[in-house]
Amino acid sequence: MYPLYALLFADTGLSGAEISALFAVWSAVGIAAEVPSGALADRFSRRGALVLGGVLQALGYVLWTAFPGFAAFAAGFALWGLGGAFVSGASESLVYDGLAAAGARAHFARVHGWMEAAGQLAQVPVAVAATVLFATGGYELVGWVSVGMCLAAAAVAARLPEPPRSGEEGHAAVAGYLATLRTGLREALSRALVRRALLAVALLTGLDAIEEYFPLMARAWGLPTEAVPLAMAAIPLVGALGSAFGGRAGRLGARGLTVVYGLAALLFAGAAVVRHPAGLALIAAFYGLYRAVLVVADARLQDRIGSAARATVTSVAGLATELAVFSVYLAWVAGEMVAVTGLVVVVAAVLPYAFRAPRAGIPVQV
Repeated sequence: MYPLYALLFADTGLSGAEISALFAVWSAVGIAAEVPSGALADRFSRRGALVLGGVLQALGYVLWTAFPGFAAFAAGFALWGLGGAFVSGASESLVYDGLAAAGARAHFARVHGWMEAAGQLAQVPVAVAATVLFATGGYELVGWVSVGMCLAAAAVAARLPEPPRSGEEGHAAVAGYLATLRTGLREALSRALVRRALLAVALLTGLDAIEEYFPLMARAWGLPTEAVPLAMAAIPLVGALGSAFGGRAGRLGARGLTVVYGLAALLFAGAAVVRHPAGLALIAAFYGLYRAVLVVADARLQDRIGSAARATVTSVAGLATELAVFSVYLAWVAGEMVAVTGLVVVVAAVLPYAFRAPRAGIPVQV
């Protein structure tokens, strides 16, 4: 449904203002639920949070398919936003703790990179499937297949192993919900190393909103509209390659990561100067390097979280990301490609501080 939902809204008769209002509902629910849902995952079950996320999104698609109209679309977006909030904090936490329990904590960056690469690569067959399903049975067939896929994802999530908690983690698991929430917020806000890693994740992940403007860039640079989808397919493929190499990039220190991201920023700036369809190759190269650094940022954040409230802290990063996304939107409104390039460069200036490791002899809590 994802490649087609905006068209579904328009073909149902919604105005541009009504569609924008739906997006506002989606964002508002996601922002409001982000941190509380992470604390629930820490308090009860991260695997259960993933299952619930899939079921909630499936219910949202049921409403869209069975009762197409503004009210059902808004309710569906609310369910989707809530489900996405449950997944965002729990997924990385479940994988990280699972690897730690197996004695493979050092492999998190590589595994997380593979996960991100799979997400990028999935965009291609999903677009093809949506096209075929729509041609066969319209929005209704696309909707019901989407419901089935969400439930299938929930069923797979239910099979994931969740390591037992002991010691501090066992105590946190039986503590009250508010205590778990306080623990996560305290770690996210009071520990300098966690705050810096959280800043890096929020700024870098927020920049992913630039992807929404790639088609507009391509058409503004002279690419025919009918050629835009094919040209766009190359960008997530290069992004997947970059994510897959995130594990190797994790060996770099703060200076090396800053250099890699700085090169990505130069490529993006070069595309802004060229303003030609050939500049999409520079955009793709930027995206690949950027995704590799983003994988490392996610891994560094997980490495620096020391409490059992891992999903809560990760959800704080998700909340900060949602806020950072608005800076991309504002930059595009203010100056399109030029202003967004400035934002990319600003992030490059912040990364050395955000990635900086503790000096020897300095307690990590300081």
